[in-house]
Amino acid sequence: MNKIQTGDIVRFLNMVGGGKVKGFLNKQMAIVEDEHGFDVPVLMSELVVIEPTGNEKRSSSDASSEKTDEKQTSPKPEIKVEQTDDEFEELPGGEEITACLAYLPTDEKKLSLSTYECYFVNDSNYYLFVNYMSRENNTWTSRYNGLVEPNTKIFVEEFGKSQLNEMEKICVQFVAFKHNKPFKFKNPCSVELRIDTVKFYKLHSFRENDYFDDAALIYYVVRNDVPERDVLVSAGEIERAMKEKNEADKRPLIQKIAPKEKNETLEIDLHINQLLETTAGMNNADMLEYQLKKFNEVMSENLRKKNQKIVFIHGKGDGVLKNAILKELKQKYKQCYVQDASFREYGFGATMVTIKQIINNRKI
Repeated sequence: MNKIQTGDIVRFLNMVGGGKVKGFLNKQMAIVEDEHGFDVPVLMSELVVIEPTGNEKRSSSDASSEKTDEKQTSPKPEIKVEQTDDEFEELPGGEEITACLAYLPTDEKKLSLSTYECYFVNDSNYYLFVNYMSRENNTWTSRYNGLVEPNTKIFVEEFGKSQLNEMEKICVQFVAFKHNKPFKFKNPCSVELRIDTVKFYKLHSFRENDYFDDAALIYYVVRNDVPERDVLVSAGEIERAMKEKNEADKRPLIQKIAPKEKNETLEIDLHINQLLETTAGMNNADMLEYQLKKFNEVMSENLRKKNQKIVFIHGKGDGVLKNAILKELKQKYKQCYVQDASFREYGFGATMVTIKQIINNRKI
């Protein structure tokens, strides 16, 4: 069997597809760029060379001599970067690092049985040395570590629902740099995230995104150089927190209660897209019922607040929601004062309700 080299065109032995060998993670694992442009780590024993580098066929004697040379030299495992930075197109905005983890179901039509694929997305002009870990109890397990090239998305792993409990707490660390050219220094990043594993059971959790043609569940690690949650706490922050605690301990146990301020006007947006993440499976009647349920909840919560003003934003539309709200007010809240909200602020799209004093659930 031919020795696999960088640039060989290969096909996968035990799964559909193939691609071009870009480099090596170690003596057993190669990095293959598939037809979609993803870098896939594959065992070399699972690859078949169908077109050697430069279309030059190698004889079995050549292969055996190369194998002998390999044993003699015994190179250290490394990730080979065949391209220089000059060959990578630096994109506008790429000087600020944005990176994320993306989770995609392998079969969204059978989500209850589907496995999931995890990708790491490097949306920047920097190389990133990445370590992706999961936490169980007080120990961490590295699920992937390696070099991710600029403006690249790389396959990390495939897993099933039985492994979801292992992934509730994850951490991503990386160091950013460029090859053979000056660059702006970036602090090493260490970000810990909590994964909501329930979302993997809900199809609407997987949404359109900027990185994949298919819907994906995206967890950002860094956006425009700002970590989502940095686990490192500076000494200055600790000192400041201690000072605030000491000052709090010195405060008298009995303090005067400041007079209550006048009730501020509440704004309640009843647009359905502000109340629900998705309306999949709901018809117009279902959505209207949910909006009225929210309206009645707000009214019930504020019935004992004399002179409380509430602005319900319902939009102009066909007037269906507004008419339904006015009907509710007329039947259930007869002594509340009702008027159109400020035209300058809301146009024709809002109604203002003023609550009158309540005694024993009866308005006076």
